[in-house]
Amino acid sequence: FAAHSLKSTISDYAVSIFETSVRYQFYHVFALLSAGILYKDFSNKFIKWAGKFFIAGIILFCGSLYALTFIKGSVLPGYDWVGAITPFGGLFFSAGWVCLFVGILKNNS
Repeated sequence: FAAHSLKSTISDYAVSIFETSVRYQFYHVFALLSAGILYKDFSNKFIKWAGKFFIAGIILFCGSLYALTFIKGSVLPGYDWVGAITPFGGLFFSAGWVCLFVGILKNNS
């Protein structure tokens, strides 16, 4: 819904930033939900850290892209540095996936 209403007010580039943020948040909410469900049967520190990393990734990755969309839509010069936060969120997402898989494998050993 937001992407459709944004298309009439901001540039296509800003809309694509917004859509990327929504897509990654959507995927990682399910990853976070999976970590919570798996913690019941695979209760170890890796699964717990996976959940924490997914939350941090959502905040840093998606949050920075939402902020960047606002900045691009409002045409605020000098705030493009917010985009530099995004890769740190991606690292947290990757760390979350690694911890999730290690936590599952560690319990099966």
